[in-house]
Amino acid sequence: MTTVLTTPESVRELLAALAERQMAAGETPGAPAPDPVNLPMIRHWTAAMGDRNPVYTDEEFAARSVHGGIVAPPAMAQVWTMPGLGGERSPTPVDDVLAALDEHGFTGVVATNCEQTYHRYLRPGDRLVPATRMTGFAGPKRTALGEGYFVTWEVTWYASGEAVNSMVFRVLKFRPRERKSQPGIRKSYPLRPAVNRDTEFFWEGVRKGELRIQRCARCGELRHPPGPMCPRCRSADRTHVTASGVGTVYSYVVHHHPPVPGRETPLWSLLWNFRRECGSWAT
Repeated sequence: MTTVLTTPESVRELLAALAERQMAAGETPGAPAPDPVNLPMIRHWTAAMGDRNPVYTDEEFAARSVHGGIVAPPAMAQVWTMPGLGGERSPTPVDDVLAALDEHGFTGVVATNCEQTYHRYLRPGDRLVPATRMTGFAGPKRTALGEGYFVTWEVTWYASGEAVNSMVFRVLKFRPRERKSQPGIRKSYPLRPAVNRDTEFFWEGVRKGELRIQRCARCGELRHPPGPMCPRCRSADRTHVTASGVGTVYSYVVHHHPPVPGRETPLWSLLWNFRRECGSWAT
C-alpha cells in the first residue's frame, strides 16, 4: 500500500532546512534558576508528590545517610528552572521549529518520549542553569493522529559548570484531521452507572435523595468510593451511614473540554470534606 503525504514539497523543504539550522546551532544556555536548590521547595514538592523519603527533608537522618546531608529528589531537576505562572521562558533552538509547524497547520501536539539521566544528586545551594539543543527532526510521517513531524530536543542542567541532569524530550506535531459532520445521528445518552453488590446501597440512596457512605462494620472506617474490603482492618463486613450533606468545599473544577459522552458541559467536580453528626470525617 502506498502512503500518500499531503504536505507540499516546498513546505517539507522549508521545515527541513529550518530544522537543520537549529540543530547545527548546538546548545543554547537559558536563564539561571531564580533560586538555588533549597529545603522549603523540596518540602513542598515531596508533600505534593507523596514522597516520604527522609533523606530529602530530615536533616538529622540525611546527615547519617550515605549522602552526608540533605539532597533533592532527582526528578525535581526541571522544577528549579521552570519560569512559573506568568514568568518569561528563555528562548531555545526548538521554538522557531515548533512555531513554523504551527504556521503550516501542524497544530496538534502529543508527547511521545521523555528520558531523564541523573549524573549526581542536587544539594541545597546548587544553582542550576539549563541549556537546550535540538537533536532530531523526522517527517512528515503518517500516524493514527494525522500527518506530522517528530521533534526531539535535549535539555542539560549545569551547576557551577558541571552537568548534573539531562532530559531528552520528543513530541509529535501533527495536522489534526478534519471531522466530517454526520447529520441525523442522535445525541448520545448518559452512561448508566455500574451497579454491583458493593455499590448497590449507594445508588439506592441516590434514588432516594440520600448521600450514603460505606462504613466498615468492624472498625468503623468510612470509605468512598465503595469497595469489598476495608483498607484499614481488611474486614469484608460493611454497612453504611447517611451523610447530612453539610461540609466544606476545598476545591472545585469546572469542566468545559473535552466533551464527555452523554453529558452536557460545563460539569462541576468538587473536593469537599463533610462532618457527620457523630463527628467522623470523610472526603
